[in-house]
Amino acid sequence: MSAEPHEATGQDPSDLPLFAPTAQVFPHAGRVRGAFSLAQRGRQPAATVPVSLVASHPSPAPFTGELDWGVVAALRQQASDRLAATLGQNHTHLDGSAQRKSGRAIIEDLLEAETAERVTAGTPAWSGTERALMATAVENALFGLGRLQPLVDDDTVENILITGYDRVTLELTDGRLVAGPPVADSDAELIDFLVFLASRSEANARPFSEAQPRLHLRLDGGARLAAAAWVTPRPSVVIRRHRLRRVTLSDLVRLGAMSPVTASFLSAAVKSRRSIVVAGAQGAGKTTLVRALCAEIPSHEAIGTFETEYELHLHELPDVHPIVVAWEARPGSGERGADGRAAGEFTLAEALFDSFRFNLSRQIVGEVRGHEILAMLKAMESGAGSISTTHARSAEGAIAKLVTCAMEAGPHVTHDYAVRAIAAAIDVVVYVHLETTPSPDGTWQRRRWVSEIATLTPGEQGTGYAIQHAFRTLPGQREATPYVLDDDYRDLASYGFDLEGYYRTGTVTP
Repeated sequence: MSAEPHEATGQDPSDLPLFAPTAQVFPHAGRVRGAFSLAQRGRQPAATVPVSLVASHPSPAPFTGELDWGVVAALRQQASDRLAATLGQNHTHLDGSAQRKSGRAIIEDLLEAETAERVTAGTPAWSGTERALMATAVENALFGLGRLQPLVDDDTVENILITGYDRVTLELTDGRLVAGPPVADSDAELIDFLVFLASRSEANARPFSEAQPRLHLRLDGGARLAAAAWVTPRPSVVIRRHRLRRVTLSDLVRLGAMSPVTASFLSAAVKSRRSIVVAGAQGAGKTTLVRALCAEIPSHEAIGTFETEYELHLHELPDVHPIVVAWEARPGSGERGADGRAAGEFTLAEALFDSFRFNLSRQIVGEVRGHEILAMLKAMESGAGSISTTHARSAEGAIAKLVTCAMEAGPHVTHDYAVRAIAAAIDVVVYVHLETTPSPDGTWQRRRWVSEIATLTPGEQGTGYAIQHAFRTLPGQREATPYVLDDDYRDLASYGFDLEGYYRTGTVTP
C-alpha cells in the first residue's frame, strides 16, 4: 500500500509513533532560582526548560530559557480570574480563538503592572526576551498545558508518565524510556493545575476533585490524559499523544511490526467485513494498529466511531474517510439522580442506539474496558466489519476478558450467553505484543509487533467457541508466522490475501 497520504502531514512515515527508529534524546532539566519580584514573595525556585524540548508557538518569542514557574502560576491565576470576570460582565460566549485573544491582552496588562512594580522596587527590568518568554508561559498555563506544553510539543516524545511532580518518565518515539523534567514545584501545584485543566477544557470539560478523584480527558490538541489523585500516594498522570493520525499496514510492515503476508491477511479481513478485535497490553500500539486497519476501509463507506475519549480521529481525515460520524461519551457532573445518572451524562450505548438512524456501513467501538462490551457486541451483531480494542495478555485471553466484561453488565448476562454472543460476533482477534528490554546505556527499549492472529468460530450446537491461530510467534522469533488457516478464510484470497505466500512462508501445507 502506498504511503502517499503521509505527505499531507508534512512528516516522514519513519516518525510513526510506537514503531519508529532511533530518535535523539534531549538533555535533562536542572533547577535554578528566578529573580522576578513575584518569586521574592515566597514562591519556589523554578525549573530550567530544556531548549531541545521546545516547539514554536504563535507567541511573541520562542519558549526557551529559564523561567520562575511560581511567577507563572501566580500570573495564570490572576489572568484566569480576570478573564472569567470579563466574560461574565459581557454576558457573551466567546469561542476559543476570541477567548485566547482576550486572554493575551489581560496577560500583557498583568506583565505591564509587574514591570512597573519591579521598577518601583528597584529590581532590574525584564528584557524584551524575558518578558516574551513569560507571556508565552502564562498563555500556555492559561490555555495550554503549562509546563507540560513543551513536552507535548516535542516530536520525539510519544508518552508522558508522571507519578509525582518531580518523577517524570518520557517514552520516546524510538521506544526508549528516559527521565523528564519536573512539571510543577509540588504535588499540590500539579493537582491544582489538573483541576484547572479539566474544568476549562474546550474539547470536553470534566470534573476532578476529592469526590471524583479520577480524570480521563481528551486534551484540546487531541492527546489523551488520564490522571488520579487523592486515591494514590502522589498525583499520577499519563498523557498519550496522537502525533501522527495517518498510518497504513504498509507502514507497519516497513517498520517491522508485521510481515507483508500478515498485512495482506489483515487487509483482506477488513475488506471482507470480518469483525476484528485488537488486543494487547497498555501502550502496546492497539490504537495505531486500528488506525491502520481503518485505512483499508473503502472510502465510500460511512463510518461511525464510538469512544470514551477521541483517539482514532478518523473524522479528521476527510480525504481518507469522507463520511465519519464520531461519537464521544460524556460522564456528566454533579450528583446522580434517582435513575443513577449524572446530569449531562451521555453513554456509548446511547450513542450506538442513535447511530442506527445514520445509515452507517461500519460501527467502530474504541476501547472496551467494561460495559463498552455491550456496545461492541451490538455493533458487531448489527453489521459486519466492526473493529474494537481491549487489554489482554494473549489472543485467547482477550476472549476470556470480553466474556468477563459482558458478565459485569448485570445478572441478566450469563456466562453461556456471553460466550455465545462473543463467538458469534467476533471473527478475528489480533494480538500486539509489547517487549521492554534494557539497553547498554542504562535506558529501557520498547518494541512492538503483531504476535498472534486468531480466528474465532462458534462451537458445535451453539455452545462454546473454536479458536485457530492463523499466525503466531514461535519461540525465539519476533514475528508472527503462518500457522493454521481455517477453511472459511481461504476466500480472503479474493480480497488480496497472499494465500500462496502464506503457505510458502508458513509451517503448514495447503
